[in-house]
This record gives sequence, structure tokens and C-alpha cells, in this order.
Amino acid sequence: MSILIEMGKQAKEAAVVLATLSTPKKNEVLHFVADALIANKEAVLEANQTDVEASIANGIKGAFIDRLTLTEARVLEMAEGLKQVASLPDPVGEVLSMQTMDNGLVIGQKRVPMGVIGIIFEARPNVTADAFGLCLKAGSAVILRGGKEAFATNQAVISIFQKALEEMDLPKNVVQMVPDTSRETAKEMMQLNGYLDVLIPRGGAGLIQSVVQNSTVPVIETGIGNCHIFVDETAKLEQAVAIVMNAKTQRPGVCNACESLLVHKNIAEVFMPMVGEALATKSVEIRGDETTCGLLSEAVPATEEDFATEFTDYILSTKVVADLDEAISHIRKYTTGHSEAILTENYTNAQRFLNEVDAAAVYVNASTRFTDGGQFGFGAEIGISTQKLHARGPMGLKELTTTKYIIYGNGQIRG
Repeated sequence: MSILIEMGKQAKEAAVVLATLSTPKKNEVLHFVADALIANKEAVLEANQTDVEASIANGIKGAFIDRLTLTEARVLEMAEGLKQVASLPDPVGEVLSMQTMDNGLVIGQKRVPMGVIGIIFEARPNVTADAFGLCLKAGSAVILRGGKEAFATNQAVISIFQKALEEMDLPKNVVQMVPDTSRETAKEMMQLNGYLDVLIPRGGAGLIQSVVQNSTVPVIETGIGNCHIFVDETAKLEQAVAIVMNAKTQRPGVCNACESLLVHKNIAEVFMPMVGEALATKSVEIRGDETTCGLLSEAVPATEEDFATEFTDYILSTKVVADLDEAISHIRKYTTGHSEAILTENYTNAQRFLNEVDAAAVYVNASTRFTDGGQFGFGAEIGISTQKLHARGPMGLKELTTTKYIIYGNGQIRG
């Protein structure tokens, strides 16, 4: 028997226990585990240092290292995230509808746990804590498969969680980590039908497409973020510079960071030098169209591929467009359906952008960096769904449940 099948069996058994836990008990467990993480933070940081040093030695640098690195503050944030999940309303058992039919049947619909959730992710160790907390509160066991770069960190975190679960008289297999990072194991996990109820990939385009194309388990597609900001001719220019800077440079390695800037031609001569000077303070490389390169000496010519790329780095593709129509057309061509924004004081243009741009989150006069479960009031998130079935946008607790119908009768038979 393969290790993954064994893990699947153990997860299904643990899921049965979780499905019947009361909300107070789940919240108590989340607080206990959070405190255990804080108490053992030095072990986590030591394991993380091993991972970071190994990655740097292998030539990895830039935003990837930022995503991988844990500090004491980030570990404390992970623990606080677990406590925030405990404070959120429990979706399990929520009755969505109830109606009495003409024949006397009472038919209702309520939220129930998924069962066993699988998550394949790359180099963000905080995903381990977020996934565990959300899945536990939503009543599901979780099997995690992290990337090789964060292997030691993930193992340390999972060990703390499992020990804490046992101390709370719960099955440690409520959360499990696949013990290797080989492609063969990843592919087997994608085909773990009968054990996994849903599989969620979190990472770059290559990982997500591999899961979507190879999985026989139902998949919720998340997070490739080629996010655009269009600066309309009526935008407040200083405000627009601040928004672009935040969206691009606050944390460039995440999926809701801005990757492409579109600027209306009527303000380009004034705005481009303003935003170019600001971006230069963060050493952002601007890859622009011909007009952009004519206005900014530091810009380099953009390729077709640049406009389609999620850089997750200090790189920004830039284009000067004739009007809103060209901006929308450009976004339709290159969007990944994550987050798109317009900066404008024109109400009609704002409404057109909201109505005509198809993405999980569409903004007016705000940074794309707000596409996040915590910022949307969901607490921690499992990812940003860019598909249209089951869930779209930040996936919080409700999105990690399914529903079932409950029917009360008093002897009815169908004629």
C-alpha cells in the first residue's frame, strides 16, 4: 500500500471525528494549537533558516526568498491567524433554506464539511497554518504537499500541530504532510480519488496548470495573478502613484500584486515621469511599449510575453493606451481573472470597468493588494479562486464547505 493511500485512509477517519466537533471545541483547539506554535517558535525558525540557506545556496533569490522566509513576527502572525479563524462564525450546520412543499415534505439545505481536502503548494510556510486552521474550523481533514524549498519548515510546523492535537484528544491525522516532494508523489496525490474530496493548488502558473491538467480529483483553481491597474485621464495623479507603488512594491511576490500598468494617453506625459520616479526608489524594472520607452529613459522595450507574465518580482509591464476601450481590450487579452483596477474620477468609466472586466475582484480607486481573505473579513484564506465553479475570489470558511439537502417527511410516497 502506498504512503498516500494510507494517509488518505487516516484522513478519512479523522474527518469523521472532525465533522461532529462542536464549534466551542474547534475554537478551543485552534487557540491551543496557536499557543503551541508560539511556544515552539524557535524550532520553526531554526528549520526555516535551514530551508532559506539551502535555497540561497541553490541560486534562488529575490521575492521567492521573501515568500519562504519566516521571522518571529511572521510566526506570531501565523498563530494570530489561527486565533482569528477561531473568532469567525462556524459555517458548518448553517441552514441555507427550508421550505414546505405541497405534499408536506419539508426540504432544507445546510452547509456540511467537504471531508478531506488536499492542498499542493510551494514556498510559503504560512500556508501550512492557514490551511490547517481553515480546514479544521470547516470540519475537514487536510493533506498537505509543500515544496522542497520549505520542507524542513513545514515538517516542524506540522509536528507541533500534530502533538497539540493529540494533547487535545483528537486524531493527529486531522492534518498531515506528504513526507517527500517528488513529482511522482505529487501526481499520485492528484489521482487520490476515493480519499481526497477536493484538491487545491497554491503556487505559480506551472504548478497550477500541472494540477489542473493531471488531476482526476476535483480541483479548485487558484491564484495566477497577472493583475492590471488602468490610470484613467481623470485619475488623481498623486493618489494614483501611491496606489501603483503599493500594488507593485509592498509585497511583489504575492498573487495580488500589480504586474501591468496601463495609462491613458492624455495624462501620460505628466503621469509617467511621476510614477517612474517613484518606482525607481524601489528599483522596479519597467518594461514598456514604444510610448512608455519614449517618456521614460530607464524603461526597456516590452515583449508580448511580458504583458502576459506574472513576474512576482520588481518588474512591471507598462503601456500607454488611447482610452478606456483599449484598456479593457488589453486586460481581456492578458488577464488571468484575478484582480483588476481602474483609477478614475469618472463615474461612467468606473461603472463600465466594473461591468465589463471579468475577474474575481474588480476595483475602483484602490490597490489590488486588498484581494485577501483577511482584508475581505473572512479571516485567513486558503487561496484566491480564479475559476467560476463553486468558489471565486478569496476562499474562506464557507468556500471550504459543501451543502446537502435534508428532507423531513411523514410517510410520503411518490406517485
